[in-house]
Amino acid sequence: MSEPKPRVALFVTCLVDLYRPSVGFAAIRLLEQAGCRGGARLADLLRPARLQQRRPRHGARPARPVIDAFLPYDFVVAPSGSCAGMIAKHYPGLFDNDPHYRARAEALAAKTHELVSFLVDVRGLERVAARHAGVAAYHDACSGLRELGVKAQPRRLLAGVEGLTVKELAEPELCCGFGGTFCVKYPDISTRMVSDKVKDIEATGADTLLAGDMGCLLNMAGRLHRQGSPVQVRHVAEVLADMTRDVPPIAG
Repeated sequence: MSEPKPRVALFVTCLVDLYRPSVGFAAIRLLEQAGCRGGARLADLLRPARLQQRRPRHGARPARPVIDAFLPYDFVVAPSGSCAGMIAKHYPGLFDNDPHYRARAEALAAKTHELVSFLVDVRGLERVAARHAGVAAYHDACSGLRELGVKAQPRRLLAGVEGLTVKELAEPELCCGFGGTFCVKYPDISTRMVSDKVKDIEATGADTLLAGDMGCLLNMAGRLHRQGSPVQVRHVAEVLADMTRDVPPIAG
């Protein structure tokens, strides 16, 4: 008898919901290819919790319905290292004075994953049926890299995409300058950081920029556009799900 398919809930992030729904559909396609079942669940309550993580009493309020909605599933997956990292690494700390929800938050944290790391590390996906002709540079978003260890996984799957060559940035781990509210609080520093990132991207000769976090992608797409660069910007899930012929690049 075959092993039952796990019930996986997709945490559709605020930026995916508002700016790039195709990433959510790409994630669903990839999860189905990896033998998962269960519909997508939309929750856009994470951003308030993230913005107020220094004030746990307030951050816990929007986190509770997220925990209640997603805890019944076998796994929770987000196409974003920052959102997955918030749930997996920071949610329990919001409930230091609430033992009941602290336990629930810890249980949810233990089964929450970034999308591509879930496909590779949990489901053992080794190859995708996708084609994308061209040369791509890959940016390692800070939260996914530093909090969740997402680095080799996207490169492993991208290596199997027909027609695609991946060129490494000189400094792939360097922050793009977005950082949530960082770009609002320190706009001059943020602009300098993303400008340096764009120089690195263009130096590779790549025609496409890929990453796994919409905040970073929107930030870099905007700077590329303002500087007149022809480099196209996409979420890595769209390439892995073979959706690039149907969905335009991320607008700057």
